[in-house]
Amino acid sequence: MFDRPAQGLFGALTPQAPDPLLSLIALYREDARPEKIDLGVGVYRDEAGHTPIMRAMKAAERKLVDEQPTKSYLGPEGDVGFVALSARLAMGPQAEGLIGVQTPGGTGALRLAAALVQSARPGGTVWLGAPSWPIHAPIFESAGLKVRGYRHYDPATGALAFEDILEALGQASAGDVFLIHGCCHNPSGADPDAGQWAEIARLTAERGVVPLIDLAYQGLGEGLDEDAAGARLVVAAVDEALIAYSCDKNFGLYRERTGALFVKAAGSIDATRSNLHALARYMWSMPPDHGAAATRIILETPALAADWRMELDTVRERLNGVRQALAAAHPRLAPLGGQKGMFSLLPLAPDQVIAIRKDHAVYMAGSGRINIAGLTLESVPRFVQAFDAVLSN
Repeated sequence: MFDRPAQGLFGALTPQAPDPLLSLIALYREDARPEKIDLGVGVYRDEAGHTPIMRAMKAAERKLVDEQPTKSYLGPEGDVGFVALSARLAMGPQAEGLIGVQTPGGTGALRLAAALVQSARPGGTVWLGAPSWPIHAPIFESAGLKVRGYRHYDPATGALAFEDILEALGQASAGDVFLIHGCCHNPSGADPDAGQWAEIARLTAERGVVPLIDLAYQGLGEGLDEDAAGARLVVAAVDEALIAYSCDKNFGLYRERTGALFVKAAGSIDATRSNLHALARYMWSMPPDHGAAATRIILETPALAADWRMELDTVRERLNGVRQALAAAHPRLAPLGGQKGMFSLLPLAPDQVIAIRKDHAVYMAGSGRINIAGLTLESVPRFVQAFDAVLSN
């Protein structure tokens, strides 16, 4: 007979800390104050506080339900029409020659990218700017990769720490992976300008670094092409690149988990494609279809594509309008006017974040990250009053 571990298989597991944002949702739900403001959860909300399904998406879903001929499996590459059209949307002319695989959201794209890098260079290094999306580092570390940090954002000025980015690129070795937020940086909202993108592209190519571009908010900053311009510049400058793409925000497909990974692999196209397909097959077998198929219908139908772009313009204009109202309302919020996308970091210490929640019913992440879409032009004055009161205490 074999000895059975006294604790059993799972007895050695230790409890994991709860996700702080999920805890924040519960606290907000239990708060009975009618004036409460939720700036925590990272979903778009309209002026009425709703996260709507886009008109074009509803129309595409109706068409899909009426006309879809089968629910048979996709291949590991997913909906090939979606992959081709989303690559063109993201990368424009740079889409030519990219290898693409549909993934379960942008997170799935990042995890597949990590697995591909680990297969090509076991224990390789990924450079990650700080602050960044909280699960960026765990995604790469869980794949066996090493993570090195550098400063992306200067909290004193509310601006990009550009010299620190250049210094990190200068220290990176050829073959290292360098993660870059394509636009609308999460959580800071601080993006490079056109000249800075050009310098990043030049130095990335010069150092032989492999860029991994996380493009999760295209269209929410300045426009679809404008938001992708820097990423396209970087991809054009190098022989190898990875692009993790998400449709969650710009198509409103949060729960459908719709994304793609695109890879530029000059000279190794066939081997890279076969490895991508094998890794995807091992991780999720076949990707979920509904969100990708509906997105494909939008992108291949001119009338739906035009309506989607119009609605995305409305989303972007609302976000930028709230940003400008915040920037004009308080000097400490002025940097938010030059930032982009859904998120910004407030100059608040952790105890001030707790105070603004307890005393003023304003909910945000412990880091001071706020979701701009949680505010409306009507609620901005009350938020600014609460912000000023906490700073003054």
